[in-house]
Amino acid sequence: MSRTALVVMARYPKVGAVKTRLSPAIGAERACQLYEAFLQDISRRFTGGRPTLVWAFAPPERDFQSVIGAEARWMLQEGGDLGQRMQNTFRRLFSEGFARVIMIGADVPHVRDQWLDEAERRLHDVDVVLGPSADGGYYLIAMRALHDLFSGIAMSTSGVLAATLRKAAADGLRVHLLPESFDVDDESDLVRLRRLLANKEIARRLPATAALLNAWKW
Repeated sequence: MSRTALVVMARYPKVGAVKTRLSPAIGAERACQLYEAFLQDISRRFTGGRPTLVWAFAPPERDFQSVIGAEARWMLQEGGDLGQRMQNTFRRLFSEGFARVIMIGADVPHVRDQWLDEAERRLHDVDVVLGPSADGGYYLIAMRALHDLFSGIAMSTSGVLAATLRKAAADGLRVHLLPESFDVDDESDLVRLRRLLANKEIARRLPATAALLNAWKW
């Protein structure tokens, strides 16, 4: 087992419960299909590799193994809000002996391998790595020890990155920023993803997503 965990925060792909900001543009059923394609591509890219892929899922009553396969490593998200669930996920993985934990969401299947490598490498000399997203949040957060960078921050808002940087600075933490990218949250993000998939190398890394978007007429 690698001493670095790549944890993906994800939800069970149920129509009407995932990618709700995309639903007005493409419909709830298609939004769910897209999210499931993201899960498939992330699983294909990272299962059995280095770092160790761990899924953190919600809600608890769903059968996640039916989505990601019986051999996948997964855990339930625990906590009342997103920040608490993220904090508790970091806590559990550090308690299991991981030396570094890199966290992404399921809506960034296009995250670049070199950025993940950079995050892992920089955790040898900084405390926190963040991947800024275009909407003012972050698409990646990584730490080498547990720090509270979540409480008191309104997650899923445009001020998340700035608030997290302030909190890290107040705690005297060293931070490294990755190149900016984006989460696939709304129609403009989906257009941006389609442009990325015009690159054949990227499309080969995301075959389920590429095939689905190529099949749609929108």
